Amino acid sequence: MARNTFDTSIEGIKSVWGPLSTEVVAACRAHLEQLLETPATEDWLAALRKEGPANKELYRDPEKGFVLLAHTEYAGLYRPPHDHGRGWVIYAIQQGEIEMGTYARIEGSDGKSRLVKRNSTLVRPGQVQVYLPGDIHDTRCITGPALLFRFTERDLKKEDQEEHRVTRYVERDGVWTVGSP
Repeated sequence: MARNTFDTSIEGIKSVWGPLSTEVVAACRAHLEQLLETPATEDWLAALRKEGPANKELYRDPEKGFVLLAHTEYAGLYRPPHDHGRGWVIYAIQQGEIEMGTYARIEGSDGKSRLVKRNSTLVRPGQVQVYLPGDIHDTRCITGPALLFRFTERDLKKEDQEEHRVTRYVERDGVWTVGSP
């Protein structure tokens, strides 16, 4: 039986979980939007705001494999372009503002890959942003401290460290290119 908004959101995600589809993403997104409506008086959120962790695992589903993390970021913190390998991710902003840019990977006539920035979105409290497998994005904390939830459909730490499926990009001479593994 659900006891608070957090438990209700997790149970809701579990109830709609399945292979990647428009319906699964939309349902997970809706449950995370509900999570963002949590009253600041709920114990779990009050404790999280007080603690202000840079990175904290809030939930890991032992059967379905999805993970919900909380991140507290300070104004100006920048995370360069990257993808999430085979995984998909939903960022949900609880407080503060995060600018999220999207990119396309283009191969030049010289055979070298570079990134072209598509757009930038300012994500505010109560809003979410979805990135599917292969989507390339960056993040910059505009107003902090920002508290954001990062929902991943699999363990991205394992995806990155053990399977080397996450691609990170570096800036060289003003151009974003594939970084070294």
